[in-house]
Amino acid sequence: MTVQERLSALRGLMKEQGLMAYVVPGNDPHASEYMASHWCEMQWLSGFNGESGTVVVTLDRALLWTDSRYYLQAGIELKDSTIELMRESDIDCPSVIDWLASNVQGVVGVNPEMFSVNDFAQWSEQIEMKSVDLIKPLWTEGRPAIPNDKLYPYSADFAGETVESKLARIREIVNRKSSNRKWALVISALDEIAWLLNIRGNDVEYNPVVISYAVLEDDKCTLFVNAEKMDSPAQNYFDFNNIEVKPYEAVYDYLASLTGTVIYDGARVNEALYEAFPKDTKKINTKSPILIDKAKKNAVELEGERIAMRQDAAALTRFFKWLEEEAFANGQTQTECTLADKLHDFRAMGENFVEESFGTIAGYQGNGAIVHYSATEDSCAEVKPQGMLLLDSGGQYLDGTTDITRTVWLGGRIPEQAKLDYTYVLKGHIALQRARFPRGTRGNQLDALAKQYMWEAGITFGHGTGHGVGHFLGCHEGPQNVRTDNNPTALEVGHIISDEPGIYRTGKWGIRTENLITVIPAKQTKVTTTEDEWLAFETLTLCFYDTSLIEMSLMTEDEIDWLNAYHVRVYKETAPLLNADEAAYLARKCAAIEL
Repeated sequence: MTVQERLSALRGLMKEQGLMAYVVPGNDPHASEYMASHWCEMQWLSGFNGESGTVVVTLDRALLWTDSRYYLQAGIELKDSTIELMRESDIDCPSVIDWLASNVQGVVGVNPEMFSVNDFAQWSEQIEMKSVDLIKPLWTEGRPAIPNDKLYPYSADFAGETVESKLARIREIVNRKSSNRKWALVISALDEIAWLLNIRGNDVEYNPVVISYAVLEDDKCTLFVNAEKMDSPAQNYFDFNNIEVKPYEAVYDYLASLTGTVIYDGARVNEALYEAFPKDTKKINTKSPILIDKAKKNAVELEGERIAMRQDAAALTRFFKWLEEEAFANGQTQTECTLADKLHDFRAMGENFVEESFGTIAGYQGNGAIVHYSATEDSCAEVKPQGMLLLDSGGQYLDGTTDITRTVWLGGRIPEQAKLDYTYVLKGHIALQRARFPRGTRGNQLDALAKQYMWEAGITFGHGTGHGVGHFLGCHEGPQNVRTDNNPTALEVGHIISDEPGIYRTGKWGIRTENLITVIPAKQTKVTTTEDEWLAFETLTLCFYDTSLIEMSLMTEDEIDWLNAYHVRVYKETAPLLNADEAAYLARKCAAIEL
């Protein structure tokens, strides 16, 4: 069917159900950022292929809400579809719920699997909602199946903790929340299930997770997963750890049979699961204890991250050496896509490499100014040996997850503004990594450190400064972050976050510099007037900066000292993984600089 035919068929079902509007968000039942194509209902209905968006269909209109990352793409893909683009990042754009409350008189339908409990409840305060799946009866041809790749146990040698230990600790936390000895914790977030049970899979691109649900109880644990995903080693693993396995769809009947207290995270558990809870059970809506616990990496996980960073550093060194010395030799042509492919090849040489942690962003010149730019074979730009290249990439290793951005100059005269922009970004990037702060500090309290120099120049950026990062799990994870929005989660020892300020000049260049950093106890080198516990950051990422882009007149001696010490460390930890020519190249890139 065409988009118009899909909208027409949907409106027919809406009339049968007595609905005045139907909402199709870009979600899956597990509140995933990246999701299996089986659940790409928003994309199927609208023809818009961005990762973030919500479609609202009324009897006479259709609208798509998406953010500024996708305005250009949406404008092209929605052309001639009759779907109106709602630019949700614009100040005067109403939210989806506000628009519905003002423009729709009557019942609004949603698929409850695609709405969190919290969102469904909040919307229900303003409009009349009805739980009904209208996409399933329409999307019958060509809909991808739910992935059934085999799952596999993730060794405690990498995880740093056994399943038995994790289950015991989470049970202890839940026991403190529930006055009822009979309780059940409902878990639907795929990364939480993977972490808790020490399992991994290949169901979602870039995320080694297993499509499943889990219910942890005071006396047992049950995993709901398709039988096709199980083999004998997996079954033996679950038997050994006393984890019962049931079919994926059996979760609803199981939830309906629960007694006692049901505990769930309303921001991550979907409305369909909630509607299956028995009416007479006590229900506790609370932030998932697993979300909180897995964010604080243990010593083995952190050491694994350091190992992964060294592998990543070797791959990036080889890539940048190739880019400078071979990529354009003998008239060779390169594109953003060929660069991404080449970087993947270098990463794949690394020990314990599994896959990329997200699709590589190789933004040449003006494309680098598109924050979440995604080059395709049909649209990628040719890269020439001059101008600016922004390269944001990462890898999934059994040891850990990496995410790094470097911006480099490929040749030609460097514009003065480019050097100023690069240096403002670098100074803020360094300032955050050098921060010392008392325990209890939240990410939004540190956000201005990374923005202070560009603010002085009248420049800012719209994306977050830092996001949490998983351990051989999602490249983006919570609850911690560094951004303007108020996040009540304080930074704790073991948290990993990114440090990635940027400046974006439309049509010219994008500049972003990103390292992953982890929270550690601060060395007590200064006398304080309080008994506060002080924290600091350890930089995990290992890769040189393009010092040719630095405007030295803006740098301080302390910043130069930090940069030189960092480059000494980059060389020391990376060179043993390189051959002689590669090590010599890295030595030149890590050479000390002076004011």
